[in-house]
Amino acid sequence: MKAMILAAGKGTRVQPLTHRLPKPMIPVIGKPVMEYLIEELAKHGFNEIMINVSHQAHRIEEYFGDGRRWGVDIGYSFEGYIDDGEVVAEPIGSAGGIKRIQEFGHFFDDTTLVVCGDAIIDLDLTAAVRKHWQAGAKASIVTYEVAKEKVTDYGVVVCDDDGQITSFQEKPSVDEAQSNLVNTGIYFFEPEIVDLIPSGVAYDIGSELLPKVVELGLPFKSINLPFTWIDIGQLHDFWLTNQRLMRGEMRSIQMPGKEVRPQIWEGLNVSVDWDEVLVEGPVHVGSNTRIEPGCELIGPVWLSHGCVIRSGAKIRHSLVFEHTYLGPAAKVEEAMVFGHRLVDKLGQRQDGAAEDISWVADARDSQFKLGKR
Repeated sequence: MKAMILAAGKGTRVQPLTHRLPKPMIPVIGKPVMEYLIEELAKHGFNEIMINVSHQAHRIEEYFGDGRRWGVDIGYSFEGYIDDGEVVAEPIGSAGGIKRIQEFGHFFDDTTLVVCGDAIIDLDLTAAVRKHWQAGAKASIVTYEVAKEKVTDYGVVVCDDDGQITSFQEKPSVDEAQSNLVNTGIYFFEPEIVDLIPSGVAYDIGSELLPKVVELGLPFKSINLPFTWIDIGQLHDFWLTNQRLMRGEMRSIQMPGKEVRPQIWEGLNVSVDWDEVLVEGPVHVGSNTRIEPGCELIGPVWLSHGCVIRSGAKIRHSLVFEHTYLGPAAKVEEAMVFGHRLVDKLGQRQDGAAEDISWVADARDSQFKLGKR
């Protein structure tokens, strides 16, 4: 079966992560968020996958290649152009990207799953596509039921008693919301839906294509199945996703490394004496990371590879990216550290401990020669 992964967005709401990574390559529990999605697609027989790419496209293409590692075939459609030898990203909208692929090689000649590349799901895709077929739908949306007070954060889907979608509400107030079913960005489209997308213009699925389907009165269904859906829309979502997965909220996702103590995992060649560290799991320590005696790690804590954590440093409920130095006075709580940057779980920059946080600048020095800190 065929699938389309939407991966062309710049991810401005999750900066600074996307300064050097496209959004689908953001690491969650040690691997790109889109890798979880491709594994899920492969498990359910969606083995022909097109991906539209734009911002830092080469990082996605180099990592996933032709897909053979996951037992699927992957193709790419680049959205942008080259100006004086420089690659310029120019996304053409989620639906516009689908139309470009269709006009190039008529890929969408059967039922196609369309899904965003920045979410983690454990949806039974086999059951979902079966419901789409059984309903005789031309388009279907997998919806998700949220608490009424949270509808203000989502696009709301309104449908009748037969599951026919009748309208949408974009982030309505609690009082105005006509439903608590929200759009997950997981769609099933028949070729007739792709034919509705205009050629040669930027065009969006949510704000333009889906209202068009409603307007035409085509069979358009809501599929509501129980599943876990973790959407990384903002930096806080990224922090929360890692916290939830480290607590084991999605059993299909296993922690990497070796569990050396209950809920304490290590990568290769870690330098630490756990008897000399105040630690409370879950905690993951990446390869070639040094943790000195007298540190405090209160989980969930993720330390990536190549870090140096000096005696006296305190880390609670936080994420520390690769090659980061935390000095003796560093205190990181419910935050994320990217080298010399420290942001809280909402993405707000914190400067209080900046002088004690830096890159590990030169691993040639056995005492970890450091850059400015």
